[in-house]
Amino acid sequence: MSTARWAARPLPRRRSYRRSGPGAGAVVAGAATGTINLVARLLWLAAALVALVIVAGIALVALKANMGNSIVSSIHDAARSLASPFGQIFHPKGHTLAIAINWGIAAIVYLFVARLIVRLLGRW
Repeated sequence: MSTARWAARPLPRRRSYRRSGPGAGAVVAGAATGTINLVARLLWLAAALVALVIVAGIALVALKANMGNSIVSSIHDAARSLASPFGQIFHPKGHTLAIAINWGIAAIVYLFVARLIVRLLGRW
């Protein structure tokens, strides 16, 4: 009688190891998209910081800050090195105006190129 009791009992269901979520391909694609978005955000942040340093350098020159100060000198040197490819585009009469125009163009170009690369990464 004891064997009949066990025989009448239904077998337990086997566990299914299938997931009810996205497949492995979708997970990998999502991870790649997240990585590309992170790279794009970091690139935009770097370009914004570069532009900020250049604009701060323009402001220091325009306001005739004391270049003997170590903080002012460091910011000015960083801005000058970042804007050096654009340093001699225009030659207006005043030194301050020349720096404002040429370094301002450098800041705009940095932001424009970074935005272009971020958009290209977004389409990928």
